[in-house]
Amino acid sequence: MTTLQQVIEEAKIAGNKAFIPYIMAGDGGLETLKPTILKLQQMAVTAIEVGIPFTDPVADGPTIEQAGERALAQGVTLRKVLEVLASFQKEIQVPLVVMTYFNPVLAFGLEAFAKACVAGGVKGLIVPDVPLEESAVLCDTLNPHGIDIVQLVSLTSPPERIARIAAASQGFVYAVTVNGITGARTTFANDLHDHFARLREASQIPVLAGFGISTPEQVVNMGSLSDGVIVGSAIVTALHEGNLEKIEALVSASKDVIHKSTL
Repeated sequence: MTTLQQVIEEAKIAGNKAFIPYIMAGDGGLETLKPTILKLQQMAVTAIEVGIPFTDPVADGPTIEQAGERALAQGVTLRKVLEVLASFQKEIQVPLVVMTYFNPVLAFGLEAFAKACVAGGVKGLIVPDVPLEESAVLCDTLNPHGIDIVQLVSLTSPPERIARIAAASQGFVYAVTVNGITGARTTFANDLHDHFARLREASQIPVLAGFGISTPEQVVNMGSLSDGVIVGSAIVTALHEGNLEKIEALVSASKDVIHKSTL
């Protein structure tokens, strides 16, 4: 069992849902990366998704795109982020999942990137512009280093593709809960019950819900359909505003979901 999968399963055994916050590395300066990760770790999150700023973030909504622009303005790069992670790797106790696009990885060099990920405590990788059919290049290089390649599945994926993605994903299946880019939502599709039921039946590993989840109630409701949630824009906004109480409320909502759901 992979490290990512193991921590998600451990949360389930404890009666909780996995909670993975997304952060934009270098938003506020690279010097904020270590205290942010250690603070989230203290809040007992399951893992942390570390976003890498990119000039053409096709999957990101305005909040995360603006955070990426702030980080890029500070000169943040994939290489610099991994160097900072390596500098305090022994203090990192939760798995890190890097979310980036393929061009920075290709420019870094796949093998060099894999080794830098290991040095930085990275256990998983999400690359939204590399489809399932082309992901072997990542798996072949990173899997031998113990790094999972997490696959995303959309609401519009037909059953046969859902099955293929579920079989190929590692660590967990990233179930996108909306059609479109990231960003807080007030409503979700009415047929998510059926969609997640199909996903969980097809998958032998945990299924986590992400995109659009921004309130404690949504954490509870999406958690009731899945094995956990990924929260991005709301976390990025809260960190930018210094609102740690909001983050704590979101993390707290993932505990004991079975007794809280309003679905």
